[in-house]
Amino acid sequence: MGSHPIRRRRTTLVLAVLAAVTAAALGVPGPQGTAASAAAPAFDPMPARAGLERLLDDRAAQFTLIPVEEPESGDYFSVSGPAGAIQVRGTSPATLLTGVGWYLERVAGVDVGWPGDSLGRLPATLPAVSGTITRSANVPHRYALNDTDEGYSGAYRDFASYQRDIDLMALHGVNEVFVPTGAEYPYYEALQGFGYDAAELRAWIPGPAHQAWWLLQNMSAFGGPVSERLIQERAALGSRIAGHLRALGMTPVLPGFFGTVPPGFAARNPGAVTVPQGKWVGFARPDWLDPTGPVFGELAAAYYRVQRQRFGDSDMFKMDLLHEGGTPGPVDVTRAAEAVQRALDSAHPGATWVMLGWQNNPSAALLNGVARDRVLIVDGLSDRYEGLDREKQWGGAPYAFGSIANFGGHTSLGANTGVWGDRFRAWLTRSDSALRGIAYLPEATGGNPAAFDLFTELAWQPDPVDHRAWFAAYAARRYGGDDPHAAAAWEQLRLGPYSGASGTWSEPQDSLFAARPSLTANKAARWSPTAMRYDAGTVERALAELLEVAPALRTSDAYRFDVVDVARQALTNRGRVLLPRIKSAYEAKDLQGFRALVREWNADEELLGRLVASDRRLLLGPWLADARSWGADPEERDRLEYDARSILTSWADRGPSDTAGLHDYANREWAGLVQDVYAPRWAAYFASLDTALVRGTAPVAIDWFARDDAWAHGHQTYPTVPTGDPVALAGEVGTALALS
Repeated sequence: MGSHPIRRRRTTLVLAVLAAVTAAALGVPGPQGTAASAAAPAFDPMPARAGLERLLDDRAAQFTLIPVEEPESGDYFSVSGPAGAIQVRGTSPATLLTGVGWYLERVAGVDVGWPGDSLGRLPATLPAVSGTITRSANVPHRYALNDTDEGYSGAYRDFASYQRDIDLMALHGVNEVFVPTGAEYPYYEALQGFGYDAAELRAWIPGPAHQAWWLLQNMSAFGGPVSERLIQERAALGSRIAGHLRALGMTPVLPGFFGTVPPGFAARNPGAVTVPQGKWVGFARPDWLDPTGPVFGELAAAYYRVQRQRFGDSDMFKMDLLHEGGTPGPVDVTRAAEAVQRALDSAHPGATWVMLGWQNNPSAALLNGVARDRVLIVDGLSDRYEGLDREKQWGGAPYAFGSIANFGGHTSLGANTGVWGDRFRAWLTRSDSALRGIAYLPEATGGNPAAFDLFTELAWQPDPVDHRAWFAAYAARRYGGDDPHAAAAWEQLRLGPYSGASGTWSEPQDSLFAARPSLTANKAARWSPTAMRYDAGTVERALAELLEVAPALRTSDAYRFDVVDVARQALTNRGRVLLPRIKSAYEAKDLQGFRALVREWNADEELLGRLVASDRRLLLGPWLADARSWGADPEERDRLEYDARSILTSWADRGPSDTAGLHDYANREWAGLVQDVYAPRWAAYFASLDTALVRGTAPVAIDWFARDDAWAHGHQTYPTVPTGDPVALAGEVGTALALS
């Protein structure tokens, strides 16, 4: 594989670089004046030091970060030292932080999750390490972020938010991160040299929340037009994100160019041949410029030149030809793939082409046209189906074991974590294994912290993961101390939502509270599981145990997030019991029974709204405020807010939303959505059924898209700070569910 110029620096000497603040705190001499001080370090550890200080404040001074040369075997770290003087050696700034993360979890007994932490439980003097802990990465590629992550995790975040996420990924051993922020900029600049004016291109580019699907060649224009200022500011942010990754020795994986062009490209560029791509769930797809034709190389060169000037260099580029139903038309796919890689190689010699393993892609025809030693397939389906043979299917092309543990950013708890532990090790140790990495690919990040922790750990464990032992250890550190009730709670969660089986799904079921109302509703998003994937009693028992955790451990951010999240899931699961009962009462024309059950449903949804309002990560307000903050005037602020609102609800216009079924694809139980979108829908529906029972008539049809679209175009503001006591509200859920 191509080596990254920053991440793979090598020197002949190893130098311990001790920050002055560390030396002062420990009362030991710094490196000045020592024999080794004349030699350059393996790399600059200061970006890791800065990340450590962001994480631990003054306790960061108790760590000495020591850069070491990376051997041919790959990244490693070691941790040692007495109390208050912890030494971490690592092969990159990010790997130094991975060593710190390992120390915090395995020695100090605290958790730094995504989200939630128990850092407040750290003692003033950090505990000693018994001996030396050493871990080596068992795969070179530790990749993170789905193409959809920006859209579903928040396209309007600021740099501090991205920086925090990157620091968390480094703490958990990730070394390659997809960076789509500002990806419209090279298209915008390059295409102005191929017959398009700036206004045409700004109208073609979608709003930031929808840009992921434009980059995948699925759609264009929706949520736009975008402004010149917005394009420039997003490019500046993307450049900062890429720069932060490089400073940590991580690889920014940038979008590559594979031929997406605006309408009319061939008419404006003699010799160009474009292939219409038809429809994608109701959207007209952008045309595909034939890579084997004479114009493709010129446009690709212009694209990569602009991209390098604005975002800097990289040796990994993500692109997916013919994603989700794209058509090659008369184009030879093998020759097209060869041309795409040739254009990439001309701009970035030796670069790796990253492609998503999804549905039937990449095809054998595509892989036959590329140099397979310069490809990395990030498999989105490793844990979903049985009978997978990636070595045979992909002809020995290097790939990363990956999982899409949620779709659209659903707040559902759980994942196929047992499959991960068993299957990753089995695939890695095959005699013909082409497995070279892991790929953390949920469609949105910032939920399911246990899944993130376990999945990223696969790359650093020399032996198979013992599923039960792992969750027991996780329970002990998650809240910063041993507790029998925490252990019992996480054992129930392990047995339930975190023991999803392969064969059909990689994510848990979503919420019926968030579904378009129907007495036969069994999912909220069209492509979600249609039934419970585990025994709902496991979550109820987990909640009962969490509510008994020792008071001293309940103050941690991790506990307060988890108790809300588990209570939310327990209450949500009850909806799948209630709805069939409501249906039975309605069909039996039992008006009183129907009304009693509807009151219970409404009370549960009202409680759900208050519950999720108690955690800042489950608030709609910041999502919308962030979107409006990017607008330069009221018109642009309104347009960006619609972009952010629609992606969560209607998703698009009526055709894609209703006919193709994109509505509620990104459903999530957030304060604001529960109270003003989901609960009113069900209230209106049940009222129509009630009237039908009283009058003996058919219920009145309701235009759900019109309701959702009106909300998406609205401008009501929502709280940006949480309200209510999370523990007390979780206790209310326990009472409502009659837990004992």
